[in-house]
Amino acid sequence: MHETMIIAKMDPADADDVAAVFGRYDATSMPHEIGVTHRSLFRFHGIYVHLIGFDRPPAESMQIAQSLPAFRAVSEDLKPYIEAYSPTWRSPQDAMAQRFYHWTSSPE
Repeated sequence: MHETMIIAKMDPADADDVAAVFGRYDATSMPHEIGVTHRSLFRFHGIYVHLIGFDRPPAESMQIAQSLPAFRAVSEDLKPYIEAYSPTWRSPQDAMAQRFYHWTSSPE
């Protein structure tokens, strides 16, 4: 299993709208096409946190996703709600947090 976490800005009042966008997307075959196995969305004082699990390396999944019109449509649907955290943002990879510690009670 592979995971990545995306960090951005979001008005906490928009959480239901953002969840609805992902709900529509996750009801299609798109997550399976790019290897998404699970997704969790979090909000914290204007911060948006998106934890995504993949069945393959995230970079490989993102490469596939960016070539699909449906993925680009989801990104467009999120634009009114999600703002880049970093002013130097150029691509989704620029919003991915870097894991620096991991522990699990079971073997992976």
